Amino acid sequence: MKNLLNYWRLFSVFFKIGCSTFGGGIAMIPLIQREVVDHKKWAKEEEMIEYLAIAQSVPGVVAINSSIFVGNKVSGISGAFFAVLGVTLPAVVSILLILAFLSGLENNVYVEKIFSGIRAATVALVLITAIKMGKIILKGKVAYLIAVTAFVIIVIFNISAAWAILTGGVVGFLVYFFSKRRKG
Repeated sequence: MKNLLNYWRLFSVFFKIGCSTFGGGIAMIPLIQREVVDHKKWAKEEEMIEYLAIAQSVPGVVAINSSIFVGNKVSGISGAFFAVLGVTLPAVVSILLILAFLSGLENNVYVEKIFSGIRAATVALVLITAIKMGKIILKGKVAYLIAVTAFVIIVIFNISAAWAILTGGVVGFLVYFFSKRRKG
């Protein structure tokens, strides 16, 4: 009975997140963090940041990858399934409804303006999350240097984010390794 209750909680929390977020996986991060860390206390802030870092580093949608980690932590593989079902079901239903009822509105100026506003608000959500995560993650000069360098190589030099993540991991490891050797 306890497992069923956990499955329902995971499904309903992630279903609510899926229903209330426009703009895709990254736009869901603030809501996932608020629900999982602040409201349900299923993970600590640092844990959630680790989940999000891994979720962004592997193929797939950030929200789905994050829901897998949280669901697995709360209730194993079955919990991961119900969390993923909850976060994806709203999008599937929405897409089916759009296909069925709104296909004639694809060039409607009112619909385009509504989605333009939604996209702008989504940018604000992502920026708020980046600032909040940055305050927790960026500790020390090396972390700031890695973050700035990653931003520059992605934005200015148009190099894949995968290379920035890989390079950041290598640099982080090397800094740790050499600082440990100096101390030991």
